[in-house]
Amino acid sequence: MNLFTLAGAERADAVRAFLGAHAARLRSAVREKDRGASAIELAIITAVLVGLAVIILAIIYKFADAQANTITTHTIPGNGN
Repeated sequence: MNLFTLAGAERADAVRAFLGAHAARLRSAVREKDRGASAIELAIITAVLVGLAVIILAIIYKFADAQANTITTHTIPGNGN
């Protein structure tokens, strides 16, 4: 079902059904308050992931810096033409 090809009344019915289904899911989630991760758990997980990202970034930076130091440059005598 494509909402863009429906007539006005059919589109309104489809939107109403869509919103009704999501409202029912929201009511169910509110009733079951204990399910899912808490804000503290999410904050801890986020902090761990950020820490891992920083460690990986440091490793990549050290590797790139070491590789950059191995690049040799040659000076062309004269004006370089």
